[in-house]
Amino acid sequence: MKDNFQSKGVTSQIVLGLLVIFMGLLFLLDNLDIVDFHRAVSFWPMVFIIAGTVKLCDTQTRGGQLLGAGLAGLGILMILDRMDIIDFNVRTLWPLFLIGAGGFLLYKALTGRRLMQAGSLKDDLGPGSDVVDIAAILGGFDRRVSTQDFRGGEITAVMGGCSLDMRMASIQGEAVLNVFAFWGGVTIKCPPDWTVVLQGTPIMGGFEEKTATPPDQSKRLVIRGYAIMGGVEVRN
Repeated sequence: MKDNFQSKGVTSQIVLGLLVIFMGLLFLLDNLDIVDFHRAVSFWPMVFIIAGTVKLCDTQTRGGQLLGAGLAGLGILMILDRMDIIDFNVRTLWPLFLIGAGGFLLYKALTGRRLMQAGSLKDDLGPGSDVVDIAAILGGFDRRVSTQDFRGGEITAVMGGCSLDMRMASIQGEAVLNVFAFWGGVTIKCPPDWTVVLQGTPIMGGFEEKTATPPDQSKRLVIRGYAIMGGVEVRN
């Protein structure tokens, strides 16, 4: 189960690097008067495309894939509108954000119930869950975990905040937690005997660790992922 939540960090970092290089080349060609890209600043929705692509490459869940596709799709529609290819009025179609967010939450709820009925996982809404899969979209999510065999999972915060309290939990060896914060924040509280290893990538955001040095390294929590104009804080 632990390997199921190993981040595909190499793939997502390659995709992210290529997207940033592409944007840099467009700005450079515009500065050299080779192409007409004088409206480059108005193409800020590229941020949504980058965030969605990174999420698609880095997620291990179907819900994460839907969220990534939604962010990338929104960015593409806004770019096409600025290029006068289609007419996409955000002020008129903003209820689509609510519909998409509601559909995402409904999908996660129905999927979790089917898995519980099949007996393939513990109650993901209870403190005894071994694996977490939580998301906060335009809102907040506060979760407490007390399992003695925590095995990792995935946390997503998009224009919202997630708080995961694991101070009553324990790890048998090592667990991997993938985080994704886009215009949002994630706070993780862990026991003082855990060794925290941060392997995240901040993009106009930040990862911050405020943990004490444990007596040994028998229990390791590896935190991977991205903070895009957002923040991830780990403390005990």
